[in-house]
Amino acid sequence: MRIATPGRIDVAFSGSIAGFSRDTQFSVPAKGVTAIFGPPGCGKTTLARCIAGLEPLPNGFCAIDGEVWQDRTTFRPPHLRPIGYVFQEPSLFPHLSVRRNLLYGAPKPKPTPIAFDEVVELLEIAPLLDRSPSHLSGGERQRVAMGRALLSQPRLLVMDEPLGALDRCARREILPFIERLPEKLALPMIYIGHDMAEIEHFADYLVMMERGVVTAAGPLQVLQRDPALPLAASREAAVSLDAVVSGYDGRYGLLILRLKGARLLVPAPPFAPGVHQRLRIGASDVSVAREAPRAGSMINVFPARIRACLPLGAAEITLVLALGTGGSGTEILARITRFSFDSLGLKDGMDVFAQLKHVSLLSASEPPLQIVTTSRPAADPGQASAAA
Repeated sequence: MRIATPGRIDVAFSGSIAGFSRDTQFSVPAKGVTAIFGPPGCGKTTLARCIAGLEPLPNGFCAIDGEVWQDRTTFRPPHLRPIGYVFQEPSLFPHLSVRRNLLYGAPKPKPTPIAFDEVVELLEIAPLLDRSPSHLSGGERQRVAMGRALLSQPRLLVMDEPLGALDRCARREILPFIERLPEKLALPMIYIGHDMAEIEHFADYLVMMERGVVTAAGPLQVLQRDPALPLAASREAAVSLDAVVSGYDGRYGLLILRLKGARLLVPAPPFAPGVHQRLRIGASDVSVAREAPRAGSMINVFPARIRACLPLGAAEITLVLALGTGGSGTEILARITRFSFDSLGLKDGMDVFAQLKHVSLLSASEPPLQIVTTSRPAADPGQASAAA
């Protein structure tokens, strides 16, 4: 018998819907953003609808933060599940103003945990309140739909590919608001998507699906670097990391960021010390050396240890590298040729040096900033390889 766990989202659905079998089981923390990721048609939306009670499966279990919504003896109907659901298409009421769309279905008693003014400010929709939905852009309509879902006072926010119907410009407009939600509201989110470039901006946990089956679930960066999973073997393999700003080198325009086992120097505008910044380090942007380089243009060079080696076809190898002396720090990926792997005599457990050619500072208010390391600051040549 399944048990509801306080502080967790516990889900298990098995059976067949429209002739398509499902086996979707996972348990993740009831906080932050959990992304359900997989190719189109793999059953992500159906899983979200099962959680919302819109697709009833007899053999199902769903519990949010210790509260059972469905088990063998219980089925809470959709209107009694406190879920804010944001669909791919906003589906606003065309005859209502933005203000009335926001308030439609919102609980009448006051005060409420999520206030109207708070949502309007959070989503920057004050100038839109008296407009008709027909006079909104695609990105504006989706922000209003997000606001309406939040004002229903949910215990769980489900976003089903909210960027899928938007063009590239509108996606860029919406991303900062999605990032902002978990920072401002103590509300767990489930985000459905098939684009890892979007998910890596804000997800804390990842549920991977394929052909109606959950294949893996866990923290995003752990699944990204797991050599047994397809993400590490893909051409776009990368690791998303949350670093902390520790300073700024104004002479060279370098932001100083701390990870476990490394201190990164990246060309970027200054941020306040202590601020968290999400980074993306692509496997193809990391090279490996057996000895510390004596001179070179790369400013981010760290001692590291090879934790795993994953062959990628006949010509390439993906390495899992743990940064820091003895490999006690953050793990990243490196993509190198099999020729280089053999020429250097690399093997699992070997101590090497990781050289970061590029780092992306993920900032959704602008396109991801490609940070290119160019020359080592003369004032402190050893600064980049200092352990955190």
